[in-house]
Amino acid sequence: MPMERNYRISGHETFPCRYTWLPKAVRGLSKNPQLFLDEDQAMVDLGVGKNMVRAIRYWAQAAGVVEPLIKGKTHHLSLFGEILLGEDGLDPFLEDIRTLWLIHWNLSTDIENPLLAWDYLLNQWHEPEFVPGAVLKALHKEANRYNDNLSLVTVKQHFDTFLHTYIPTRGRKREVQEDNLDCPLVELELIVEVGERELDRLSGQREPIYAFRKDEKPDVSLALFAYSLYDFWQKRHKTEATLPLREVTYGHGSPGQVFKLSEDEVRTRVEALRQQTEGFITYTESASLQQLQRHGERNSIELLKEIYSGEEGHG
Repeated sequence: MPMERNYRISGHETFPCRYTWLPKAVRGLSKNPQLFLDEDQAMVDLGVGKNMVRAIRYWAQAAGVVEPLIKGKTHHLSLFGEILLGEDGLDPFLEDIRTLWLIHWNLSTDIENPLLAWDYLLNQWHEPEFVPGAVLKALHKEANRYNDNLSLVTVKQHFDTFLHTYIPTRGRKREVQEDNLDCPLVELELIVEVGERELDRLSGQREPIYAFRKDEKPDVSLALFAYSLYDFWQKRHKTEATLPLREVTYGHGSPGQVFKLSEDEVRTRVEALRQQTEGFITYTESASLQQLQRHGERNSIELLKEIYSGEEGHG
């Protein structure tokens, strides 16, 4: 990782991404490339208030379905966004749980402008559990390594938004999606509440204890793992032809860290990559060596399409 990190902390207007927002952004931009340049018109087109327009723009960019705005140009769909959520896309209404894992992957692996809570908690928080009070202090300290003026309130809003991306606030899974105010990523059940602790004996205040779910994740299918691994390789180890298994499991922004997979789960997947990728990525294991080898280049969009070419992991 570069020493300077331009963390993305605000911009979501404290709204987690909702079910309809990414499909709405994709459909809206397809019809009108100027959509996000005129907030008043976007309010009409998207049927939401001004703060939500900004939140939709934020999440569409953070999820990788809309390209960041370049000075003097309009927003436009990424190829990823078009292939996945476009009119004839692979999963235009977020009905497949593998799509939700892909969105989680994109939110968690931005190198240019990483989302603070995602980047820090997935990669640098090594305790088995976390509580809001301790996390807030750690996030504030981390953010202020790069931005001295950041208030604790701003960091708290950011962390609350992170939590509500994965923890349901009302309603349950499989509720009618249009009516569900939760983020679709709650379906991943990536973060679970495991208890609570006393915050202050005098007041009787308590705070929840959370943990990342570390059990098996069959929904992270082999094809999804292969796509994510290649993306990790391209973003962080582009010039390297080999990667140690340890880097794929524990490296910053790796599939093992972002999906919270055990080393055994990672190994099970990498052992099957030779067949899955037709020899493009292979795994070698001996007494002294555990490494993956990449043979040439692949088109990541083709790897993306392969995720949906079978029924494995459909949910």
